[in-house]
Parts: sequence; C-alpha cells; structure tokens
Amino acid sequence: MTDRALLPTGLEDILPINAEFEANVVDQLMQTFSSHGYDRVKPPLIEFEDNLLQGSGAAIAAKTFRVMDPVSQRMLGIRPDMTVQVDRIATTRLINAPRPLRLSYQGQVLRVKGSQLRPERQFGQAGVELIGSDSHTSDAEVILLALEALENCGVTGLSVDLGVPRLIASLCDTLEMDSTSQTQLREALDRKDITSVQKLGGDAAELFSILLDSAGPAETGLKIMKDLSLSGEAGELRDRLISVYELIISRDASITLTVDPVENRGYEYHSGVTCTFYAKGARGELGRGGRYIAGSGEPATGFTLFIDSLMRALPKPIAEDKIFVPFGTDVQIATDLRSEGHICVNGLEEVSDAKAEGLRIGCSHIFLNGNTLPLS
Repeated sequence: MTDRALLPTGLEDILPINAEFEANVVDQLMQTFSSHGYDRVKPPLIEFEDNLLQGSGAAIAAKTFRVMDPVSQRMLGIRPDMTVQVDRIATTRLINAPRPLRLSYQGQVLRVKGSQLRPERQFGQAGVELIGSDSHTSDAEVILLALEALENCGVTGLSVDLGVPRLIASLCDTLEMDSTSQTQLREALDRKDITSVQKLGGDAAELFSILLDSAGPAETGLKIMKDLSLSGEAGELRDRLISVYELIISRDASITLTVDPVENRGYEYHSGVTCTFYAKGARGELGRGGRYIAGSGEPATGFTLFIDSLMRALPKPIAEDKIFVPFGTDVQIATDLRSEGHICVNGLEEVSDAKAEGLRIGCSHIFLNGNTLPLS
C-alpha cells in the first residue's frame, strides 16, 4: 500500500475536504468570469504538438510532455498552459465570432518539471482571454476582473505588479544592440544587478539604471518613468502603462499596485502591459497575464490564475456538518433534510450504537427519534 501511494515528483493526490473546496473555488472563479460576459470554452488535454507549440506556444515548448499518437502516428503535446489553446480556438473555430471576443476556461495542466517556487508539475488553471481589442480599457478590464474573482473567493492582501517587458527590447532595438548584448543586459536587469546594467548599457546605461530603480510602488515608479525622454515604441509602451494604471486607480484607489518596467522572465511573447497577482503571506504568484498578439494577428489580453497557489492563499477549509441517518429510517426524512441543504449520510446496516457509528464515520449530527441531534 505504501508503494501504491507513491507518486512521481510534482504530482499529488488531493484528499477530502480539500478536493471539494478546490472545486468550489474554481466554480466561484468561473461564475465571476461569466458575470462579465466571458463565455466558457473547454480545449482538450492533449493535441497535436505542431498546433500546441505554434506562434506564442513556442515559449512553452520546454515545459511540454510529448507522446506518440498510435492512431495518426503524429507527435502529441500534453498542455502545460491553456492560454495557447484558447488562442487557437479563438483564431480558428471562432474566427468569425464578433469581436472583441471574451472567453474563459479552467482545467488541469502538466509540465515536464516544476520550479523552485512551484514544484508542482500538475495543477489547475483558470482564466480569461479578451481578443480583438487594443484599447487601454481592455487591459484594465482583465486586471480588475482577476482581482474581483480572487476577492470573491476570499483572498485578502492582494497586490498587482504591472510590467511592460517589451520596453527593454524596444530600447535595445533603438540602440541597435546585438543579440548577445541584449541577452546579457536582460539577464542583468532580471537579476537587478545594477553594476552589470551600467557596464552593459553603453550610452543608455543611465536610462536603464533609472528604469531599474523605478521598480516598486506604482505611483512613485511611474512618476520617475513619466519624466524620462522616451520616443517611438518605448514612449508608447510607457504611456500605455501609465494609462492602464490610471484606469485601475480610477475604479478603486485602494488597490495595491507595484511596477517593474524591466522584468521579462515568463513574459517572452507578451507585447504590452503585463500583470502578476500576489497575496500577502502566500507563496508564489497567484496568477499572471498581459497583452499579446493572437495567432490571427489580432491584439489580445488576458490572465491565468494558478489554482494551487490560490488555495495556499485561502484559509483552510472547515468540514461541513453531516447528519447520520441510521439504517431503517424513513427514506423521505433524509430526502427532506437534503432539500433543506443538509448533508445526510445513510446507515447501510443495523448497528448496536447509532451514535457511535455516526461519530466513527465522521458525522457531526444524527437524526434520532424525530430530531436532529449533535454528536460529541
């Protein structure tokens, strides 16, 4: 039995009462998405590797399990992320649907290996994609929706880190940096290594250093960025970031917002404002998202929430009361109790001590002599 309980690294069984609690949390997320007009889609767990890793899917190639399909003799990929699948649906089967297209999804994903912050290799995702709008309002909509959904699930101490990973690439292109120098500079910025940034930044070393220093509270960081002389695409990206921030604050000034204009890790295919969600005291990110170009060339934005991280940010579930209905009790009694919202567990055979039996199987109450009584 010990050997049968052993699972591969990064995989786990979710047991009572956590499994039901997680399902209820996911249902709450999906209800919130639906209330904002996001229609649910359900892509398959596995699909042709070529389709899965096409376009922006190339960024998840290293995370993808591959298997051979015995029917088609083609390689299949088990999804490590659902965003690319929703993109595929939107740009193929729903290509003629009215834009902007609002889609939501939830399901399990599997990755080749975990990370230091997320050792789990299989976990749930839930999220939305808004495809066909390039407005600043659409960026703000998905960020505010994610916050609302998390709050509806009971998460407290939320914060959002805003970014614009394309900004550094744009500046490097303007400075005509070679690919090796760009890679080294990006790595230095990701490490927050100011010495290396100043060494690698060339004539723009001061500018890169200022951008690095602006990471932190959004209000302060954006004031610093606003004073920078940025033109072309870099200026547009900076202005969009400021605009999205102002739209969010105008809706709710109490939201905790930070900004990191140099962060790039995990946002390789994003083209505009990005967002990462955190909760005080919870390990790792609750979710992330941002603007990208869909497979059809359309502007798109969205987010994905990580259910395993979300569960760690919530209080531990409390077992619901269960009423033990001893063997031989009129079936209608249990039916009436369930119609009132109670959980009833039927006795399957006659026992000498019904109260002891109810306690043994984990019930909190018993129906006895016409009354529902607590067990202790």
